[in-house]
Amino acid sequence: MASLMAAYGRLPVTMARGEGVRLWDDAGGEYLDALSGIAVCSLGHANPAISEAIADQATQLMHVSNLYNIPQQEALGRELCRVSGMDKAFFCNSGAEANEACIKIARLYGTNKGIKTPTIIVTDTAFHGRTMATISATGNAKIQAGFGPMLEGFEVVPFDDADAVAAVAAKRDDIVAVMVEPVQGEGGINVPSPGYLKRLRELCDKHGWLLMCDEIQSGMGRTGKWFGFQHDDIQPDVIAVAKALGNGMPIGACLAKGIAAETIQPGTHGTTFGGNPIACRVGLTVVQEIENNHLVERAAELGDRFLTGFNNALHNQPGIAEIRGRGLMLGIELEKPCAELVGKALEAGILLNVTAGNVVRLLPPYILSNEDTDELIRRVSDLIIDFIQQSEPADTKSE
Repeated sequence: MASLMAAYGRLPVTMARGEGVRLWDDAGGEYLDALSGIAVCSLGHANPAISEAIADQATQLMHVSNLYNIPQQEALGRELCRVSGMDKAFFCNSGAEANEACIKIARLYGTNKGIKTPTIIVTDTAFHGRTMATISATGNAKIQAGFGPMLEGFEVVPFDDADAVAAVAAKRDDIVAVMVEPVQGEGGINVPSPGYLKRLRELCDKHGWLLMCDEIQSGMGRTGKWFGFQHDDIQPDVIAVAKALGNGMPIGACLAKGIAAETIQPGTHGTTFGGNPIACRVGLTVVQEIENNHLVERAAELGDRFLTGFNNALHNQPGIAEIRGRGLMLGIELEKPCAELVGKALEAGILLNVTAGNVVRLLPPYILSNEDTDELIRRVSDLIIDFIQQSEPADTKSE
């Protein structure tokens, strides 16, 4: 590891291969994957259709400059616009890049309206990426620490508080957009109140702002709809999507509608690798596999099974603050920090993580069987109960 920058606190394991919902390390240890590479491998590991698409496209054309037409890119763009209700797509390589494109669209939209300091409303527990623009939009002091000064042009409000957004509108005339995650992932699997996104849509319409949904973690079927915003029956102006779009192949997309779709013109934005034939061929296969196998509906069904199972297993367990989720974005909030559960789960053959300090986060593949799901419920519940009991003070235990 001496040749690598210490950007990650890696766990003491090296994965050697995967198949479906399981991984094996280089010592032969087996793991049930409840994280999907952080919401990426939603179709599972070594998915045959994905592998075939990669192999076939690699024999034809892997990369060609965006100076030329790319049929695979055009086909994927049409499919994503179809399932999202958007008009046009811009392809890039990651979620952070997709959000960068969203931010640039908002700023250019405001500039074209004559606004000198275009400002985007963002939320306090959001996570939009680790580039300078996206950590500025994230509003998380821990992530921003050491990288100041932050990029200007962001107004932070509490998540799930449409009144706070309305209050900003009353005192500022330079707002151009609202940027929000329909379900927050890194922030702790925070599901907003019913009608929150609809109220944001109304405010954006009233003031001439763009509504931009960061669907990097919640998109591509994970919440039981193609996109999280569809639960509130609204239509954004801009969407960022990545993660599950490539099932492990690096790809992201910024989808836009109406005037936002016309804002980017030649010379205003671009990428060398984004939208290359092999990444877009994989993305197209992902959409087809999700649709052909009814995996959006399956994610909703499995999400209900998880929530019911965890509530049954943990409902009267002291130390549990809340069990929440939407589809296969699931969070179990404990009343105390629980980062050490990640290592304990690894030892027990389960891959999960902890976010926001005290939320066990599960982002499993859509292809889980009912038996796999029930096994995860049982094993994760046992881990949490053991952790809580072992961390109780001795006098409490004796009672």
